[in-house]
Amino acid sequence: MDTDRLDGKVALVSGGGTGIGAAIVSRFVEEGGHVVITGRREGLLEEVARSHPQGSVAMCAGDVTEAGDVDRMIHIALNFHGRLDILVNNAGVGSVGPVADLDPAQWRKTLEINLTGPFLMMRGVIPHLIKSGGGSIINIASVAGLRAGPESPAYCAAKGGLIMLSQQVALDYGSRGIRCNAVCPGWVRTPMSEKEMDELGLMIGADRETAFARVVRDIPMGRVAKPGEIAALCAYLASDESSFMTGTTIIIDGGGAAVDVGTLACKSQ
Repeated sequence: MDTDRLDGKVALVSGGGTGIGAAIVSRFVEEGGHVVITGRREGLLEEVARSHPQGSVAMCAGDVTEAGDVDRMIHIALNFHGRLDILVNNAGVGSVGPVADLDPAQWRKTLEINLTGPFLMMRGVIPHLIKSGGGSIINIASVAGLRAGPESPAYCAAKGGLIMLSQQVALDYGSRGIRCNAVCPGWVRTPMSEKEMDELGLMIGADRETAFARVVRDIPMGRVAKPGEIAALCAYLASDESSFMTGTTIIIDGGGAAVDVGTLACKSQ
């Protein structure tokens, strides 16, 4: 690992208290970066901050859907080490329910956290990135933004919107030195996915590990991702090594998106 690839860079990471977000923080710090983490659960943020060398991680509890909280997050990031180079929009929430049964309040909440939150964060950060000569924005979307999932209209619509929003930012601000890319993970072992597997397990009469095995049985690599594998990609996108990459939608799902599901019944056992 190039341990100084992010040397001197300052990142703001939403949803940094757990799962993919916490893994991104660890990877960025390992590679020499300084990180400000945000999230709604202060206790989780404190745990992440304490697990890293003093001065490498700062925290700001808040809600990415609240403009006042977003302003405060950005203010703390700008004052942490005097600059801001990277934004990672990782905060997200799941949602289940077909269109005819979905509570409009749940629809609005899912879009607010997964789509409006990143919009507000980018809206606030972009002027500062322009002043500093540019930077990298990484939006954690999902393969669900590219393919429909059962009874997931709000989540799929929000992540699909985030992918297009990423491309729009890349187009509008590329000439100002700002890169914006969308990362689309498949199944990743996180507290959120473990909860989903527990719920699936209740439906099919199985434990968590059996449920995980079921959802990845047709993925070429046959397993879920580790959060660190998503973080490694984000470190590349945050670094100058990806200086000519913008507007991309990067799938990292163990090969699942390459599979023609309609032919799986024909494969040899």
